[in-house]
Amino acid sequence: MKPLVSEAIETYCREHSARPSALLQELEAYTIAHCAQPQMITGALEGAMLGLLIKLTGARRILEVGMFTGYSALTMAEALPEDGMILSCDVNPDTTAIAQSFFRRSPHGRKIEVRLGPALDTLAALEAGREFDLAFIDADKENYIGYYEAALARLRSGGLVVADNVLWSGAVLNPKHESDRAIVAFNDHMQRDGRVEHVMLTIRDGITLARKR
Repeated sequence: MKPLVSEAIETYCREHSARPSALLQELEAYTIAHCAQPQMITGALEGAMLGLLIKLTGARRILEVGMFTGYSALTMAEALPEDGMILSCDVNPDTTAIAQSFFRRSPHGRKIEVRLGPALDTLAALEAGREFDLAFIDADKENYIGYYEAALARLRSGGLVVADNVLWSGAVLNPKHESDRAIVAFNDHMQRDGRVEHVMLTIRDGITLARKR
């Protein structure tokens, strides 16, 4: 992931935003040291934004599609009230094991329910009537439209979708690869969607916020 803004500006923003907990800092350092593609981690700046969105919206039930090593899940869990919950979906058993090892060390880890397997299958198998207040989508880009549709169907009216990587290091302006074209298609799909009010932001690799009408 190439930064959309200069490294100096990114650092300045992080230093002037809410600081992550010590455990989140440890998780980020571990991911960078031990995992392939560590740039996939949500990180402190986006994590601070997610935590603030949860508190601003009063979200208590969260759906996460794409967990990686668990930074986003843990930062959202820390922001939730005591009776809040997160359903986190991922397909990678190795990174999921790392995430769960950190969840066990946090008093907020009990708020996180992990489902290992394709997220679309997990969502299709959920009990009827189960709703969420917020959905965070940060998984394989080729399935973004499918994830969005499945999440929106489970989102309450007034709920929020947060979609990550919507600028894809700027590749949306000149798409060459399948993942580039998938993100462009997703962005166009959301732009035409009258079911939501949305805004695209240039935070990190691009984030779209969409409120379900």
